[in-house]
Amino acid sequence: MSETEAESRRLGSEEISREFKTLVSSDDIDSLKHMQHTILGRLQDSNAVLSHFNDFSQNCFAEISGDIARNTRLLKSVKSDLDYIFQKLRSMKSKIMTTYPDAFPEDSMSEVIDTRPDLEMPK
Repeated sequence: MSETEAESRRLGSEEISREFKTLVSSDDIDSLKHMQHTILGRLQDSNAVLSHFNDFSQNCFAEISGDIARNTRLLKSVKSDLDYIFQKLRSMKSKIMTTYPDAFPEDSMSEVIDTRPDLEMPK
């Protein structure tokens, strides 16, 4: 590209920028700059608050994660114990029914539908 072409492009660019300056008043541009600085300040404040909250949450989780794991293991153990107990009770009840058919009233042997939600199945 020759110097004359470069010079003509520079002059054209300056002319276009002068024309754009006449389209929008300087007060409007100053107002936009002020709003942008205000928004930037608010976003920086929000970012600082969120960073502080994330640090706080991370510390809280680190403190209680051991308790959560221990309680989860305890609940699983209790569930397996209860499953074993109910299995034994059903077995004993069926043995009693075969040995003593009149031991339980008729309505006590009807099948009870379990309507509790299964907490192990994801929804």
